[in-house]
Amino acid sequence: MTVVTATGQQSHPTTFEYQKRGRWLDHWDPDNAKFWESGGAKTARKNLMFSVFAENLGFSIWVIWGTVVTSMGAAGFDFLAGLGKGNPIAVSNALLLTSTPTLVGAALRIPYTFAIPRFGGRAFTVFSAGMLLIPTLGLAWFVNQPGTPMWVFLLLAALAGVGGGNFSSSMANINFFFPEGKKGAALGINAAGGNLGVAQTQLVLPLLITFGTHLMAKDPGGYRFGITLSVLVWVPFILAAAFGALRYMDSISTAKSDGKSYRLALTNRHTWVMAILYIGTFGSFIGFSFAFPTLIKANFPDLAKIGWITTLGNLAFLGALVGSFSRPFGGWVSDKVGGAKITFYVFGGMAIAVALIMAGLELKSFPLYLLAFLLLFVLTGIGNGSTYRMIPTIFSAESKKYASEHGLDAAEAAASAKRQAGAAIGVIGAVGASGGWLLQQALRLSNTHLHSMAPAFWAYAGAFLVMATVTWWFYLRSSFAIQRVPSLAYANV
Repeated sequence: MTVVTATGQQSHPTTFEYQKRGRWLDHWDPDNAKFWESGGAKTARKNLMFSVFAENLGFSIWVIWGTVVTSMGAAGFDFLAGLGKGNPIAVSNALLLTSTPTLVGAALRIPYTFAIPRFGGRAFTVFSAGMLLIPTLGLAWFVNQPGTPMWVFLLLAALAGVGGGNFSSSMANINFFFPEGKKGAALGINAAGGNLGVAQTQLVLPLLITFGTHLMAKDPGGYRFGITLSVLVWVPFILAAAFGALRYMDSISTAKSDGKSYRLALTNRHTWVMAILYIGTFGSFIGFSFAFPTLIKANFPDLAKIGWITTLGNLAFLGALVGSFSRPFGGWVSDKVGGAKITFYVFGGMAIAVALIMAGLELKSFPLYLLAFLLLFVLTGIGNGSTYRMIPTIFSAESKKYASEHGLDAAEAAASAKRQAGAAIGVIGAVGASGGWLLQQALRLSNTHLHSMAPAFWAYAGAFLVMATVTWWFYLRSSFAIQRVPSLAYANV
């Protein structure tokens, strides 16, 4: 059989080749230093680059409603009128529209993860990128129909959830490409590149909406034109991402599911413990990212009088920006210090950040409010990186322990650990993203029924302290680490 090597040269089968048809890598052993240095690293980084590009656009489309809703009242849609004045009904409707993509995206993360072993990373990246055209073109069409009811936009918001599913398929795919010692940084970069899509959307969309109103007029028609312009700008990038994945990405044959891996991952309690922790880190990041523009507009309506500051989305984009950049740092420092330690301190810091946010609201100080939120976002980013670094380490340690006790082949145990970790990533990512929906619903219900979001915020602070305790109980107690997963203490989860 003729094959094509990583450099594109035809040769007889070697240790580093893939079939020409479909770009399937038949042999992949990144933990082998010679393999990694002879071309494995180059191929892994290439796939990481195109994965980041596609995932970035997925996040951009996923979070698009967080910004669009702040302008739809001015565009003539009555169900969002008065949002800038703190109208409870408008705030409730806005949070419903921004939370719906979060819920759908969370639900899609499980099948999206399972699709990688079934279809391969290359083919599924092409598909998942192409799917982003549906909610994008749909919104551009219906926002220009002034009589469109809210339920239609709610459906379009749900369709935007396909962008949220991209995260798990991308992370599960990249997890197979990198060696154990480099997973933390690679997964952190991959996730951060995606998370940056939130920041760029929250920066670019208000600028384009404002630009559109200047081109047309500052009336409902002008705002509809601005929203359309801000949505359609993503279309050429989506097409480029799909083409790039088709042309340059690869799939790994050994990433195939053996069925047993999923059952083991789903029945392993560490999957669910880590899912709870990920609610606190990623759930907070994505939930507050979606809600932040609405929170700023509702709590500090006078900012609209400042002028061009509103074209920066009331600075809401800064939260997702700092949270995205801090994520790879969380993965990197976890490689050095230990993911559980970092996660423990992150949750404690997040509780303090929430207290500072409430102080900012009480003092009506926007600078304190913004700085406290930025601190919270930085911590969520670090926590996202540290929790994801824990996942492959935990499964690797347990598989090694099981193989040692039952006399199984170490290489097969390592491969099984990677498959289990890939499956667990889908579940953990889905549960974590659903935390973003729960967070926004808590804000919405607290605002609607208690006429204040303060109870919801204080509940978050308490939940973060509980999650810090859970982290210590399962992964930092020396007695547990030594007895249950002995290699965790050595690996510094």
